[in-house]
Amino acid sequence: MQLRAQRDQRDPQAKRAKRAKRLTRVLVGAAAVPVMLVAAGCSSDSGSDDGKDKAAEESAASKSASPSPTVRAAAFGKLPEPCSAVTKKTLDDLVPKADSGKEGASNDTAMRASCSWDSLDDNGVKGSQFRWLSVSMLRFESDVKRGEGDKLAGDYYRKQLTDAQGAQGAKSVKTAPVSGTGDEASVVRYDLKKKEGTFKQQTVVARVENVVVTVDFNGAGLAGDKTPDADDLVKDAQKAAKEAVAAVTKANGAAGGGTSSGTPAPSKSSSGESSKSPSESSSKAPAKDS
Repeated sequence: MQLRAQRDQRDPQAKRAKRAKRLTRVLVGAAAVPVMLVAAGCSSDSGSDDGKDKAAEESAASKSASPSPTVRAAAFGKLPEPCSAVTKKTLDDLVPKADSGKEGASNDTAMRASCSWDSLDDNGVKGSQFRWLSVSMLRFESDVKRGEGDKLAGDYYRKQLTDAQGAQGAKSVKTAPVSGTGDEASVVRYDLKKKEGTFKQQTVVARVENVVVTVDFNGAGLAGDKTPDADDLVKDAQKAAKEAVAAVTKANGAAGGGTSSGTPAPSKSSSGESSKSPSESSSKAPAKDS
């Protein structure tokens, strides 16, 4: 009986000890759970930041790898001296009584330039022959927004032809292509009736790479002198235009691949078409009275 009582006394103590051990294990385990959750949370946040950083780096790399807009540089970078664009021999033929050429006003002669000559061959009571010649040149730079220089020049070339064909008071308007002068060229011819007589007007428009050359040549028989032959005037105007184109290519050396004959190497442009900015206006002058 004594032994049993002793066991009964020990058993509660043993039970309490066991319960204490179990409680300790539970508490330790419970304490470990938040630690694991915190660790997991930190790991998740870190992964999120890494993803954002990586995405930002990839975006920056993509932007830096994207090429900036570019456009092919224009072939010609300058213009010749306008009053020397036509040879002295040709000037003597076309405007034999002319003084030195009158250079047109320009705030940038590398972009636009012009020169004109007028001649009055007075034959006394037989009348007189009047001639007027003008050479103008306009150069176009390549622009990322507007396009390549030769295409811009092509658009201006066509506008010059349209303007010539629609000249006020023009009669019997005819247009024809001109060969051997730049990359493309045409002549517009028409009559202008004035009180002094009938003026025969010829306008040759030529494009060579990114430069447009416009030659205006008109003539009239005044005070009873005969009206000049239009076909002869057309040939003279074409000759002057060819020399002016040659002067453009020569002024730029090998840059445009041209020759002094006025027939440059084929344009690098795929289409040879182009356009005029709103601020650029035609330098073509109307027929001049005596």
